[in-house]
Amino acid sequence: MARRKIISDAHVHSEVRRLLAEGGDKAVSFGSISKATGLAGPTLVQRFGSREGMLKAALSDAWDRLVAETEAAEADAPLTAKGAQAFLKALGADAPESADLSLLAADFRDPDLRARAEAWRAQVERALAIRLGGGARGRESASILFSAWQGQLLWQTAGGKSFRVKDALKRLTD
Repeated sequence: MARRKIISDAHVHSEVRRLLAEGGDKAVSFGSISKATGLAGPTLVQRFGSREGMLKAALSDAWDRLVAETEAAEADAPLTAKGAQAFLKALGADAPESADLSLLAADFRDPDLRARAEAWRAQVERALAIRLGGGARGRESASILFSAWQGQLLWQTAGGKSFRVKDALKRLTD
């Protein structure tokens, strides 16, 4: 009979992402995760097989959470240009899932994780395009807005606040 998991995989995933955010790829090892979670190193090896398996599981979990958050934000946002702004705001830097976004984008060497990123970008751009009038112009505006929004999130961590999605959206829809 298998032992009951006292410390969940979700907790382990969260600690992996926290250590990635604090110290980068080199900060994550079976030893550091063992220390952070209280799980023995051999238990982590048994659960995930390898360090790379543990990293992939944690990042896959983050993608699952981000996709679910995106679906919820899409369902709540009106089908207007202001709805596009509300949609991006819901996915903004204050959401815990978007804090993981920089981690998710940090390493696209894994083809499965890269495919997850491409699918998510397409999901966000489709949601924006619908709110920006659809058609070729809506798709083009959505692509530009997505790129600008991602750039804003990237540079916001460095203290830059001059760009506003609201201003870009106004230029794209006028």
